[in-house]
Amino acid sequence: MITLEDCIALCDLTRQEIDAIAEHEHLPESAAAAYAAWLTNNPETGIPAIREMLRDDVRAAIAAGNHAHAAELIAALRHFMAEHPKN
Repeated sequence: MITLEDCIALCDLTRQEIDAIAEHEHLPESAAAAYAAWLTNNPETGIPAIREMLRDDVRAAIAAGNHAHAAELIAALRHFMAEHPKN
């Protein structure tokens, strides 16, 4: 049986990055991991799309006044940008 952690490992993103994609796209984590794997396999368009999803999530959290969640999302965005600097 394949686990959620197995799915996350296939896309080479962190759990926090997958959670942010799930939040942005309103998907269950397993579907978000599959979507992320598809996006990361197309780095020319997928990586910028993930970066923008993370930025959107940060903006939404700030707009909602949820600064603790915004800080978590900023940490995920920083990690993502460090791993994928110019795609």
